[in-house]
Amino acid sequence: MADDLNDLLHAASLHDADAVATLLQQHLPALRAFVRLKAGPSLLARESCSDLAQSVCRDVLENAERFRFGGEAEFRKWLFTTAMRKIADRAEHWRAGKRDARREQAGLDEQEIQGLAGIYTPSRQAAAREELQRAEEAFATLAPEKQDVVLMARLMGMSHAEIAKELGKTEVAVRSILSRALAELAARL
Repeated sequence: MADDLNDLLHAASLHDADAVATLLQQHLPALRAFVRLKAGPSLLARESCSDLAQSVCRDVLENAERFRFGGEAEFRKWLFTTAMRKIADRAEHWRAGKRDARREQAGLDEQEIQGLAGIYTPSRQAAAREELQRAEEAFATLAPEKQDVVLMARLMGMSHAEIAKELGKTEVAVRSILSRALAELAARL
């Protein structure tokens, strides 16, 4: 399987749109979760998580020639960096006053609800929505540094060493931050 992934990553670095699309499909659940947690309630009240994730995927596909083979970690970094830029751009767009009240919404978007429908009954869907909302609210109470470490470790799949390098901290400090953040989340949930 590792060889298949490396072949896929290598093909993506050679601007193979199908390889990039396959990689995006594999990383889509983590990308959606990342977008939900980083976009915040203000942006998600105006744009759906799925629309934002789709826009990130479109940007990645359109700029596939920029990806350089560096392994899965490099692809994830590129993907999530693109997501952060998209979130910042859309937030700036809405802060500038360009809004359409008809697009404003709250909660899960239709695509996410349909995803739940396949595995849950209506009462289980409601419970899943409530659980997701509690998790998002608990995550929002974490300090920004703790949020970043949790996202990098759990959604982006970065190692402690990669996170330490990215944040300019030691691996021990990263482990400590992650441990405290997860303990805080567990206590709040």
